[in-house]
Amino acid sequence: MSELDLLLHTIDQAFGKKAWHGTNLRGSLRRLPAGEAAWRPGPGRHNVWELAVHCAYWKYAVWRQLAGGPTGSFPIAGSNFFTRPEGTASEEAWRADLKLLDGAHRKLRAAAAALTPKKLAATPEGSKYPARELLLGIASHDLYHAGQIQLLKRLARESL
Repeated sequence: MSELDLLLHTIDQAFGKKAWHGTNLRGSLRRLPAGEAAWRPGPGRHNVWELAVHCAYWKYAVWRQLAGGPTGSFPIAGSNFFTRPEGTASEEAWRADLKLLDGAHRKLRAAAAALTPKKLAATPEGSKYPARELLLGIASHDLYHAGQIQLLKRLARESL
């Protein structure tokens, strides 16, 4: 297995493919209703919905560095964390944001799959890290937030 194949396998497992370690990011969001996704553990704390959009944003940010995409092209104004829901928690809005996450992952994966060994070792313009570290980092980021989401879901179900 090449280094790139291993990295692609890692980001796939962290996001949506079955893995020995348990629930991945997409799995942590599967069949989650908008009301639970919008539940907050306390004032000023992030909810699952915000974490999902946060993950979409960072997939976009890594894609942008790997593919040389334009800055400011994320579909939601702002960066990092985005207040969710906007208004009432609707299933349509929640599904739209999950679609955003899925699309960001597909774009990132396609950009990663197109990397040559030389580009994999290189630091993209505007980055502090080589492409291989960005890919390992986004996989770690997905799993970190998958764990948070699993915890928030349990807390929400005990509180609702």
